Amino acid sequence: MLVVFLAAPAAHGVTAAAQEFIALLREHQPVYCEKLRLRRAMALAKAEGREADYRAGEQRFAELDRDPATAKREQRLAELERRIADGRGGTRDPQDLDAISFERRKAFYSCD
Repeated sequence: MLVVFLAAPAAHGVTAAAQEFIALLREHQPVYCEKLRLRRAMALAKAEGREADYRAGEQRFAELDRDPATAKREQRLAELERRIADGRGGTRDPQDLDAISFERRKAFYSCD
């Protein structure tokens, strides 16, 4: 019974804006993971002095940013984040912060 409760903490008590934010995060997951891998590869290439690999990573990153669907999704996420935030580093509704933090952690750890 406890496992079911822990598996879906974002299901109840969040605002409509937070629900939309979470849905967009899930939709954005593949791009997020690719950008994360690119950042890591670019940092490694820069540290090892592999300039060509670094430039290739920059180019791929720019391609992802130019994609209209990605740009639109990221813009909407930014708008929702401003709406959800209280302006002091928190959220207007504490349950929103818990749900969004959970989804972001899940996204981060599912990329590897």
